[in-house]
Amino acid sequence: MNVVLWVLQVLVGLAFVAAGVNHGFRIDQIKAQMKWVNALPRGLVTFIGICELLGGIGLILPALTGVLPWLTPLAAAGLALIMLLAAGFHLTRREYPAIVFNLVLMILAAFVAYGRFVIAPL
Repeated sequence: MNVVLWVLQVLVGLAFVAAGVNHGFRIDQIKAQMKWVNALPRGLVTFIGICELLGGIGLILPALTGVLPWLTPLAAAGLALIMLLAAGFHLTRREYPAIVFNLVLMILAAFVAYGRFVIAPL
């Protein structure tokens, strides 16, 4: 189970790092692809992106280095919460494909959180 959790941590972590970079630092470039970005203040989108970036790093780095490894399941739980809130936001805008993507990432992040809290703690 430890190997499965590591694979998920790396994959989900990389997905959130990529999303965080886009949402945090490439807002002007993604406005055409992600219409929801125009519905929120720029500062909020940047904040969300930075949270995703730090959460993605938090899924991998503490567990890998052994420095504060308890941050890894907390990062996973925080990212699951962000995805739950994102799904709710996209639901109000009837952006159903985005909701599916958010829920998949939420489930994966929640599984990592549960796995690292209960099944195979670091």
